[in-house]
Amino acid sequence: MFNSKEEFIQAFSEKLRTTLGKEVKTATEQDAYRSLGALVKDHINKYWLQTKQQYEKKQPKQVYYFSMEFLMGRLLSNNLLNLQVLSLVREGLTDLGFSLADLEEEENDAGLGNGGLGRLAACFLDSLASMGLPGHGYGIRYKYGMFDQKLIDGYQVELPDPWLTDSYIWEVRRPEEAVEVRFGGYVDTDITSEGLLTFEHKDYEQVRAVPYDVPVIGYQNETVHTLRLWSAEATHEDTLAQASKQTKFGNFLTQKRSLEEISDFLYPDDSHEEGKRLRLKQEYFLVSAGVQSVLRSFERLGLPLSSFPEKTALHINDTHPVLVIPELMRVLIDEKGLTWEDAWEITQSSVSYTNHTTLREALETWPIDLVRELFPRLYMIIEEINERFCQKVWTQDPGDFERIAQLAIIADGQVKMAHLAIVGSHSVNGVAKLHTEILKKREMKKFYDVFPERFNNKTNGITHRRWLMHANQSLADHITEAIGNRWVAQPERLLDLLAKKEDTAFLDQLGKVKQQNKNKLAAFIKDVTDITVDPQSLFDVHIKRLHGYKRQLLNALHIMYLYHELKSNPSFEMTPRTFIFAAKAAPSYHFAKKVIKLITTIADVVNNDPDVQGLMKVVFLPNYSVSLAERIIPATDVSEQISTASKEASGTGNMKLMMNGALTLGTMDGANVEIHELVGDNAIYTFGLSSEEVLHYAHRDGYSSREVYETDERVRRTIDQLVSYSPFSGGETEFQDLYDSLLTHNDEYFVLKDFASYIAAQQRIGYDYHQKRDWNVKSLKNIAYSGKFSSDLTIQKYASQIWNIQPVKILR
Repeated sequence: MFNSKEEFIQAFSEKLRTTLGKEVKTATEQDAYRSLGALVKDHINKYWLQTKQQYEKKQPKQVYYFSMEFLMGRLLSNNLLNLQVLSLVREGLTDLGFSLADLEEEENDAGLGNGGLGRLAACFLDSLASMGLPGHGYGIRYKYGMFDQKLIDGYQVELPDPWLTDSYIWEVRRPEEAVEVRFGGYVDTDITSEGLLTFEHKDYEQVRAVPYDVPVIGYQNETVHTLRLWSAEATHEDTLAQASKQTKFGNFLTQKRSLEEISDFLYPDDSHEEGKRLRLKQEYFLVSAGVQSVLRSFERLGLPLSSFPEKTALHINDTHPVLVIPELMRVLIDEKGLTWEDAWEITQSSVSYTNHTTLREALETWPIDLVRELFPRLYMIIEEINERFCQKVWTQDPGDFERIAQLAIIADGQVKMAHLAIVGSHSVNGVAKLHTEILKKREMKKFYDVFPERFNNKTNGITHRRWLMHANQSLADHITEAIGNRWVAQPERLLDLLAKKEDTAFLDQLGKVKQQNKNKLAAFIKDVTDITVDPQSLFDVHIKRLHGYKRQLLNALHIMYLYHELKSNPSFEMTPRTFIFAAKAAPSYHFAKKVIKLITTIADVVNNDPDVQGLMKVVFLPNYSVSLAERIIPATDVSEQISTASKEASGTGNMKLMMNGALTLGTMDGANVEIHELVGDNAIYTFGLSSEEVLHYAHRDGYSSREVYETDERVRRTIDQLVSYSPFSGGETEFQDLYDSLLTHNDEYFVLKDFASYIAAQQRIGYDYHQKRDWNVKSLKNIAYSGKFSSDLTIQKYASQIWNIQPVKILR
């Protein structure tokens, strides 16, 4: 791309002149960002075209990864890293009077995701491209992200996230690839002279799905794949046709707006009927546009449709895109003229599904009436799939009505999307060993009994390129100095670091790198919140989506306990700590928003009490995002992974923090179990109920939070402060709902049951943190074993065991 710093400076200066008509001396940081992005994109486009040409020539099998979220983060520096010009560009910009870090701040985080689901999808795209495995992402181009989180008087306030305000320099609009997506109407059924059923969709509402393509660059291999994001656009003709059925001309604008809102917001509020309707329309919009696009690409190969599974893999990331199954059936039968049997064989052989939850309430269901109204033909197909499947189950076990009721895709007035995903795919994978075993033995046991060959495990992974090489360059450089650079291409080679366990110089430098990152984060916290924290204190970090099962409440109650001990017990000793939180709560999730208010209230009390200065600080950083995570993770000492055992499918934050040398404080849940297997008892802090114990209590109703409250004085004293007069409640009822969730509603997530064990684990951490050499050895072990969680290794398993795709070398 650039062979020298001087060559870059010349090309950058020329790009400024030709795109913006400016010289370097008059350019703003926004000018420099846009010109640098345009310059990088020019080179990316060459590789993008080469990749497409190679795939057209070699016709490899390709995977299309359908996901409602792709949490990509900022792409400027990540693209420079993968193009191998990051250092060169940084130095060249410095010579010109610019800072690459400042230019990065000009790029908004793409508002295309919310949490682990979307970040996993982004990591997988990075690994596919970096390994040369043909694969692309299909998502929605949301105009507004989850929301812009503000804290006002300690309460979360949601503001629009207009991340596209300044346009998005990485995307390319492809109107020539647009397709039409239909909603509503009715289906006319007829019989041909040959006795074949035909189906004609009539009186439907139509929206145009226009793709915006974002290049996904592989590391050091000139492979560029595509993240295709669909935008809903109303055509003049279709809008006028629908509006003309109504009486007022103003309905034209109303109709146009109603169509285009399909791609407006990530996760519209579904606490009311209109929100539910819009969310389901979004899911079908993604699916229908994607299936049509994939089939169009396949047909260019000139092969019979029977070859579709040999050239195409469609992967469903969670249940949101499960309508891929009936939509593919619809197109194959109604538009391509295939029989049901042939279409079903193609569909099942092509589609695979990842389950991301053990929470029953998170398993998507939709009312029959809504599905039938929005997608009349799809509902007919889902009914037929359900009927045929239930007949099969009946044949296997005649007379067992209860079993059929539990397995049915349509039951109790609902369409069960996870059931449809399992029946209509050839592979169903969990995302951690424990999660998959829970699916097989409990949550999906009856389906496992029917389809044991379909269930498999693929433990989640993260890309070390972004989360170590990009986010923590000083640590990456230190590792390379110690063991060479083979770990970059083979992250499992991070195990070579274990040879440095006795190397005092290496361990000391490891500690210095961590301290430098903590100093940077402390400065950032001061800038954003005006809170001064001690970078020498232990940084205890809890960053993830705000949810009851992730138990930010447990962490908050522990801080209240520590504060009380410091205030009431002069002999109480504790290692100075800075507690750092970042999380968004869903706008309609009342409980989660109350937990945020509790944390910010605790912060106000603790941070303004001179009696505990130097011992405790509490920080809630607003608007959690990929770019914020990249600041926090390298500076973390302790990684809070404290979900109720059996509730977290896997987690990926635990892997990112581990890779950056943080020590996990966690339950034996999700991928924590596998982290523990690797690093051993000495380099992780585990506590709490096991998944078996939680599931036992849940099924046998043997837990009483009231009993814990009455027998543990620390529990009683701490949670009473939520409602009695205390520095945190002030005698008000602000936190009555949290108190009631723990006692009146019997503590669904076992916060009180695990409280004593959590305190004990935190005490061990406080002691061990002072043993700096031993702490650094534990940190080293975590970094060394983190290569096992590289998404490269995860994707290789998907590629060979589910998708059957092979790497393709891109030749100039």
